Amino acid sequence: MGLFNFFRINLPYGIKKNPDNTWFAFNREYVPLGWNSKQNAESTAGTSKPYQSYPIHTKYKGLTDNVILSFIKNKELIHYSDNGEILTVFFYDDRLNPTNKGGDWDAYFDIIKAFANYEVSDK
Repeated sequence: MGLFNFFRINLPYGIKKNPDNTWFAFNREYVPLGWNSKQNAESTAGTSKPYQSYPIHTKYKGLTDNVILSFIKNKELIHYSDNGEILTVFFYDDRLNPTNKGGDWDAYFDIIKAFANYEVSDK
């Protein structure tokens, strides 16, 4: 569909974990939040650390796989690496996209609220 509205560009579709245990949030087109073009876009699926030359990666205190599993109710929204670690967490799927008819804003914002409690770790 492309980047055609505020929601798809500026609100998180999910987060991706890098091998160094840092995370970054991405929009519906799988590019960092606020990125409003596919120009210079990198695949979040095709590399273990996309956008590594940009300062968008963050480590959070206490954000573990077990914590994520405790507040993501729809386990289909979680994708794992080959070794079983959480690699990507989606905040909604196409069926529950909050902007679609029948979408679920409450479930979406519950996930946002849960992640909002985690502070940045400097280690």
